Amino acid sequence: MNKNTVTIVTILAILLCGCPGLFSLCFGGMFALIGFVPGADIDVFGSSDPASAVTFGIGAICVGIIFLLIAAGAVILARRKQQEMY
Repeated sequence: MNKNTVTIVTILAILLCGCPGLFSLCFGGMFALIGFVPGADIDVFGSSDPASAVTFGIGAICVGIIFLLIAAGAVILARRKQQEMY
């Protein structure tokens, strides 16, 4: 891979996996915390149960971590291949 390809792969990995991963982490954390707030107005897909908000939040956190790991792996692999060439 040449330098331009590595740069494009890095930018795409960050935009397509890194940004949604960070958003999912924030969104999931917010839902997980709101599930513990007494008297909070919770509506998760039509359910007002706090346990559903916590479950949805933990699931979103897990998905966010997976997306961030994919982005980090793509960036590390692209940079490693670039260093091997030069």
